Amino acid sequence: MCCVNFVAGGRSRYFSGMHCPFCRFPDSRVVDTRTSDDGAVVRRRRECPNCKRRFTTLETAALVVVKRSGAMEPFSREKVIDGVRKASSGRPVTADQLALLAQQVEESIRANGGSMITTDEVGKAILEPLRKLDEVAYLRFASVYSNFDSLDDFEKLIYQLKADQGQNLPHD
Repeated sequence: MCCVNFVAGGRSRYFSGMHCPFCRFPDSRVVDTRTSDDGAVVRRRRECPNCKRRFTTLETAALVVVKRSGAMEPFSREKVIDGVRKASSGRPVTADQLALLAQQVEESIRANGGSMITTDEVGKAILEPLRKLDEVAYLRFASVYSNFDSLDDFEKLIYQLKADQGQNLPHD
């Protein structure tokens, strides 16, 4: 298990749980810390107090997806992209737009603060950005995600989309 390194009063405390890759000493001292552009990865330069050699670690917060079967796997932007790519097949959606959507989905999931998320929550996080990107792809994705059984299910969703856009709707 990974522990967090705290810097207090200009001094860095030792980090437990990280062995030196050279001498296997169980502690290290953080010399420098930098975050990636999107803030998802923290790069730390470390020094072993035993052998005095330096090494770099890349740290990310683990995000685990719990599948319906109970199996767990790491969150994958690629899986989000693959699912949305299928829904947007034949639509004017670019690879860059899919990558941005996957990033938005991951950011919204991480903003909730949990380290474990269900596939249902991932699907819900995909819906709104996909709706803004392409409504036809949104309908396709929602129909699979929500297990549509009939044309009535499509009708209700289309009716809701039109209502949200302020379009005039026929009265029953």
